[in-house]
Amino acid sequence: MTIRLFNTLSGQMEPLVPIDGTTLRMYACGPTVYDYGHIGNFRTFLQVDVLRRALELFGTPVRHVMNITDVDDKIIRNASLAGLHIQDYTRRFEEAFFEDLNALAVKRPTEVPHATGHIAEMVALVERLAAGKLAYQTEDGSWYFRIAGDPDYGRLSKRDFAGMTDGARVELDEYDKDSARDFALWKAPKLGEYHWTSALGPGRPGWHLECSAMAMRYLGDTFDLHAGGEDLIFPHHENEIAQSECATGAVFARHWFHVRFLLVEGKKMSKSEGNFLTLRDLLLRGYKASAIRSLLISVPYGQQLNFTFEGLVAEAAALERLRAFRTRVERHLAQNAFGQGENDALQASVEQHAASFDAALAHDLNTAAARAAVFEVVRLANTAADAGRLGRENATSLLALLERFDRVFAVLTTDDAAITEAALGWAECEGRLHEAPAALLLQRTLTDAQIEAEVEQRDAARRARNFARADAIRDALAAKGVVLEDSKGEVRWRRR
Repeated sequence: MTIRLFNTLSGQMEPLVPIDGTTLRMYACGPTVYDYGHIGNFRTFLQVDVLRRALELFGTPVRHVMNITDVDDKIIRNASLAGLHIQDYTRRFEEAFFEDLNALAVKRPTEVPHATGHIAEMVALVERLAAGKLAYQTEDGSWYFRIAGDPDYGRLSKRDFAGMTDGARVELDEYDKDSARDFALWKAPKLGEYHWTSALGPGRPGWHLECSAMAMRYLGDTFDLHAGGEDLIFPHHENEIAQSECATGAVFARHWFHVRFLLVEGKKMSKSEGNFLTLRDLLLRGYKASAIRSLLISVPYGQQLNFTFEGLVAEAAALERLRAFRTRVERHLAQNAFGQGENDALQASVEQHAASFDAALAHDLNTAAARAAVFEVVRLANTAADAGRLGRENATSLLALLERFDRVFAVLTTDDAAITEAALGWAECEGRLHEAPAALLLQRTLTDAQIEAEVEQRDAARRARNFARADAIRDALAAKGVVLEDSKGEVRWRRR
């Protein structure tokens, strides 16, 4: 099955197919490692992960390159204030970033190049632009891209820059102006600032240059898809296209994939609003990594997501229902509990909803419709099971659909308890352990084996009809963040 995806460059839905007919080459803008990532960042990384997983589900191998920006204005400023070498400063945030990606079950990219490891490629790209009179050097030794030399500038962001002033320059890597200005390719160092010695003179690369050089180094002058958040369309991605295509004369990326902004409780996320949330903030409050991942990908990438704590709680409950259903079906298979034989109507429904799941992903990565297909068939199957009308073929097909669902959504097999424990360890190292609620801290005192022993004691008390003792054990476990669920003669437990 071929995925049809909206292309920001063309403004149309287009089939996403590898240019070489075999492996799809994808570049995704990675983190600037000057701080911990926030959930808006991770929504983008998660949607890119879903796209990759969907492509692989449908049989298309993916070569996924994601850069690490480990030198830019913010990093140099913050490292200087901290009295650290930039690599010492960025190392802890890069490590934290990958810990967070692992917690969210994001697949590791095929290649993870660092900006500081590709200075030679960046210098060579500036030299190619200079040879074509598209880059020029200023009196301070910096090099800039000549916007006026690219008549198609603005083709990605759909802005008309016909009236731009030739030679007007912007020094910062990031800017919000609607008017285009020549942007820095290579920045001469300020007094005492970290820099490299090169054929261009002393300095360091501009942010936009970094991605072009690394993308083309690993994927070639032309590749299949470039991904990132919608905030990168202008100026970052616009500038990448300009400098890359002017240097090579070839199309840079054939397809552009942009993820919409995230709101938190209806407002733009910002520190001034008090709603700036990192993944670690949420884990430290006791929210589950699987629920966070699930909520952040529940709305299609092209739509704005309003992240709410109520929604996060509901998402955790929805995942518990899916896991409980999977356990129920597995038990039917293990116990051969298929008294009434196959349910042909249910089997047809499973096959129909499985097809709907695939079709939803293939149509612009519609995660909401894909989820809905799975949750609906689970509802129908639970009803059938309640009536004793779940057959062996039904059970096998249902488990296959859940496995297919989880190959893309990756939320059913996450070890939330282990991730929470790891997050508490991070918080301890960062001096933030006091922020964790008491119930979460109490969980750390109980191992799985100890919980199982408490559950067995409660079971024994119930068999002895000592219900006061049984209730006391349940309450004590609840106070330590462990929830017991009684269901048809068995007891399941989970950490809250």
